[in-house]
Amino acid sequence: MAQIELGLDTFGDVTAGDDGRLNPQARVIRDVVEEGVLADQLGIDFIGLGEHHRDDFAVSAPDVVLAAIAARTKRIRLGSAVTVLSSDDPVRVFERFSTLDAVSNGRAEVILGRGSFTESFPLFGYDLDQYEELFEEKVELFVKLLEQTPVTWRGNTRAPLSGQRVFPSLETGRLTTWIGVGGSPQSVIRAARHGLPLMLAIIGGDPRRFQPYVTLYHRALAELGKPALPIGVHSPGYVADTDAQAREEFWPDYKTMRDRIGGERGWPPMQRAHFDAEADQGALHLGSPETVARKIGATVKALGVSRFDLKYSAGRLAHGKLMRCIELYGSKVVPLVREMVGDAAA
Repeated sequence: MAQIELGLDTFGDVTAGDDGRLNPQARVIRDVVEEGVLADQLGIDFIGLGEHHRDDFAVSAPDVVLAAIAARTKRIRLGSAVTVLSSDDPVRVFERFSTLDAVSNGRAEVILGRGSFTESFPLFGYDLDQYEELFEEKVELFVKLLEQTPVTWRGNTRAPLSGQRVFPSLETGRLTTWIGVGGSPQSVIRAARHGLPLMLAIIGGDPRRFQPYVTLYHRALAELGKPALPIGVHSPGYVADTDAQAREEFWPDYKTMRDRIGGERGWPPMQRAHFDAEADQGALHLGSPETVARKIGATVKALGVSRFDLKYSAGRLAHGKLMRCIELYGSKVVPLVREMVGDAAA
């Protein structure tokens, strides 16, 4: 197996301060920058920021926050998790991330997604009835932009382009671009058809149930005559000094966050037994460094992926606890996972 990349993701969840009150979103954004700086100091490979347009997540412009992190870091790769391409303009997305690539000396990535939250559609004047068409057309255009040659394109969701180029050009190489997928076979095939790496969002249930999507992706690439491409996993989790501490710190704020989102989607309130089951056999990579490393290693081996990103934030969970989580992840979990998957020399 090639060297495993181990990263972190956050949505800039609005955290609570020492007094128990929610922090201002501006404070949360500054804290996210500090989290990115710490991740770089610890040698973590990647940090991804999710795009949202709602009051419980502070980051609506990931590329801007990533640029602030870039200015204070040297090595860590910087990307979105995800960019909601359906309600954005592919040309502007490419320009913003090629700019990020310039200021970070080639460390930018973008993960393109349809968005599991839909607030951005009415906010930016898009019709949810075009949910599929918007994403398909815009991915098609974005892939053309990646070639950095004059683009001619026509569709139904934006103005056509005729022999036009976009700037700034990348200094070297090609902008690393993934397709984020939450469990749709059609989305897996779309990623293969466009020749883009696949990022699986595994946020519930046994990660091994995503093996058919991995198999489908490999088969689709082969049938389309395309080379093998990376597959990554994004999953929630949290690291503390002990298993018991991790569960007790994470549970209250995770439940509050999950119940708020679930209430909007018709889900029942989360029970502690469900939480514990997710931590034991499901998608929550939660516990002491040793426990989290074993679970990440098992996920990586079961699915044969080359990247794992831990979504470490959870609602109001305090910035200080998130910093401790990042410290343990970088100093203990990452080396243990590398050893488990045969990467001890990396």
